[in-house]
Amino acid sequence: MSQSNVTKLVQPGTFSDLLTDILRDGARTLLAQAVEAEVAAFTAKHVDLKTEDGHQRIVRHGHLPEREIMTGIGPVAVRQPRVRDRATDGDDVSRIQFTPAILPPYARRSRSLNVLLPVLYLKGISTGDFAQGCSTLTGGLGPIVSLSAVR
Repeated sequence: MSQSNVTKLVQPGTFSDLLTDILRDGARTLLAQAVEAEVAAFTAKHVDLKTEDGHQRIVRHGHLPEREIMTGIGPVAVRQPRVRDRATDGDDVSRIQFTPAILPPYARRSRSLNVLLPVLYLKGISTGDFAQGCSTLTGGLGPIVSLSAVR
């Protein structure tokens, strides 16, 4: 049995929290399940559509590249499944496209963070009071740090 004397150094401004890592992994799993269920419902809705040679017209087609969505618990990586319409160009049928409701195409932040950022900015700049923004960020648990104690 070999013992390693290599110590992992923590980068300045970062920290590792086991609870946050567990929550992030759970969020990633739930998000993947929700997206898969949405794709399955979409393909099931179009299961009766066939191509000219009798194959399924709407099929799964791999995944898009993984991207990170910034949430209240930090970044959560997600892979969105692709859906392909196999209608040929010669068909007079318009192409069917899958647009997920859970993950909009160019979303990089959750909607709650999009609403929170202007509030934090305005409250912090105008009054110096971050308590309302922090309570929103932590889900109503109150401010994490009192800024008056930091000054």
